[in-house]
Amino acid sequence: MAQPNPIQMQKYLAGVDYPCSRDDLVEHARNKGADDDVLEHLRSLPERTYDGPNAVSAEYSKT
Repeated sequence: MAQPNPIQMQKYLAGVDYPCSRDDLVEHARNKGADDDVLEHLRSLPERTYDGPNAVSAEYSKT
């Protein structure tokens, strides 16, 4: 799986209501038309509550 860059990922998460779960992030990105690489990378994030885009980006860059 190719790692999409964080800017690409954040494009698909624009407008998400925080705090939210990993599954909420995946569903929101899917509804915004995210490609399979972005969705798979989001699914690989730890299952927890994210309080904002910085928290998502920090975990996203670790995986």
